[in-house]
Parts: sequence; structure tokens; C-alpha cells
Amino acid sequence: MRKEVVLVTGANGEVGHGLITHLARSKRNAVVAMDLQPLDPALTPLCDRFIQGDILDTMLLGRLVSEFEIREIFHLASLLSTRAEFTPEAAHRVNVEGTLNLLRLAVEQSHWQGRAVQFIYPSSIAAYGLPSLAAKQAAGCVREDDWSHPTTMYGCNKLYCEHLGRYYSRHYRQLAVEPDTAHVDFRCLRFPGLISAETLPTGGTSDYGPEMLHAAARGESYACFVREDARLPFMAMPDAVKSLLMLSGAPRERLTRLVYNVTSFSLSAGEIYRLVARAFPTAEVTFQPDAKRQAIVDSWPEDIDDSAARADWGWQPDYDAQRAFDEYLVPAVTRRYASEPAR
Repeated sequence: MRKEVVLVTGANGEVGHGLITHLARSKRNAVVAMDLQPLDPALTPLCDRFIQGDILDTMLLGRLVSEFEIREIFHLASLLSTRAEFTPEAAHRVNVEGTLNLLRLAVEQSHWQGRAVQFIYPSSIAAYGLPSLAAKQAAGCVREDDWSHPTTMYGCNKLYCEHLGRYYSRHYRQLAVEPDTAHVDFRCLRFPGLISAETLPTGGTSDYGPEMLHAAARGESYACFVREDARLPFMAMPDAVKSLLMLSGAPRERLTRLVYNVTSFSLSAGEIYRLVARAFPTAEVTFQPDAKRQAIVDSWPEDIDDSAARADWGWQPDYDAQRAFDEYLVPAVTRRYASEPAR
């Protein structure tokens, strides 16, 4: 009999670290982790199995299906926004074709199990696209169905995968002679910028926030690539993990949508700097906007409306900006770099 497991792709990423720790602690199901790179040794004892491989490798995914009964998929693997702009075709393959491979895996598992496999998908505020800074400022707090005109490949990928999830969840093979009941239980979160103290930023366009913090903790100067007044919504990593677990645990009948905004606080780059400088008074930060990256940030909302998540499944962040820095970010990054000499 195949073992029931939770599959986590992109296990080595910022979200993967926190998520796997919580899943292992809950002992809800054994965790099978998957990543292109060798698994972080800290995660190894928390996983029942690690598979080093590519989500584009359909033969590898086929072997995975034959060995395990996958009850739930947290699909975290992706090529992030900055890197995706340099390699848009590769980003499409990873972000879209890889997601499609896993949705097919999920529907196949649903067939075999006679019940819908849950598919948790983290999307991004990159799925939005506001046409100008003036429109961004006028829009204020943006809802899920507004301004869906992304200007980046990453944003296009995320928005399309949201629609793919909707198709596999509600309309799969709708013209088949025999109705297909093996739909996927697709659930999606649109994350704001995520700030982690435990892992280094990995190529997101909103990463100037965590980059600034980590540079200050290391005693390095930092040139911020956006204007001081550039504003985005953010979330501390523990709240990101909490929201994934809450959405996963919510009764299906309570959910009125498939895609939910979640957020915690909205800050300008200057406000982030002031919070960083209060904790690290010698922090050296300059603002040297890169016109192209600034234009991308200006196309994303300055805040997002997460009232649907609050109403449907009780979403409430634990960390506002002050608590995120005072109780999570600053203590954790200070410990992280305490043994390293100042540079």
C-alpha cells in the first residue's frame, strides 16, 4: 500500500523552509520534498523523502506517483520575477509547464484515490499591472479581480497558472462524453513581498526590503534599486507559512473563491530603511533607482485587499510592521550574522 504524503516542490526556498518545519511538526502526513538542488541539511530529518529533480521531468513525476499516494501538493517551485525577465522563455517553462505537469499529476491522483487532491499554489502581487504611478496611488487597496494586466513574464505566468488551477478545479474536460469527476481542489494565495530572516533573498523584485536588512546585519553598504517613496505590501515569512496552512485547512464549503489576497503591512522603501537603521544605526543605505526595476514596482499595488480571506477562513496576520522587525526579523538576522566579522 502506497504511503500517504504531502508533496512540497521548491523545498529549499524561503517559504519551503518554514512550511516543511510546520508540516513535520503537525505530523498530518509524511513530507516528500522536491528541489533542483540538494536539500538543506536542516530540512533532511523533517522529510520522509527528498527527491532531487526537475518539475519538468515527467518521467520523474511518474515514478513519484507510482510510489506515493499524494494527498496534498504545495507547489512552491518557480523562477522569480527578476531572473524571469532575463530568461522569459525558461521562466515560462518552469512556471507554467512545470505547474501544468503537477496539475496533471494531481488530477491523476484524484482519479486513483476517488477524492480531490488539494493543490496549494502561491501566486504574487506580480499578477497585477497598474498602468502608471498615478493609477497606483489612486487605486489604493486593490482587490483580487482588479488590474489583472501584468507587465512581467513572472506576473503573466502567475496569473495564467491561477486560471489553469481554476480550469482543473471547475471545468476539467468539460466536453468529454463521460463527465470527469476527478477535479483538483485548487487553492491559491496572492502573496505580497515576503521578508525572511532565515533565508537569503533569491531574486524577487520586492527583495530590496530583505536585502537592505541582511546587508545592514552583515555590516555592508546597500544601494537600494527603487526610490525612497516606492511602496509595496509586505509580509513576514512566519505569516506567509501560517496563511498557507490556514488555507489548506479551511473547509472547502467555506471558500467563496479560488484565489485570495493575503497581506500584513504596507511600507515604503524609506520606511523600511528607517526600521532597519533603528536596529542597525551604522547601516549604510543609498537610494539609486534602477529605472526598469522601478517601473515594475510602480506597476504593482501599494496595498491589497485581503477581506475575502479574513471573511472566508479567518485570516489574520500575527505580525504588523513593528512586531515583524522587533520580534522576528531583527533578532533572527542578528543571531544569524553574530559569528561573522563586520565587513
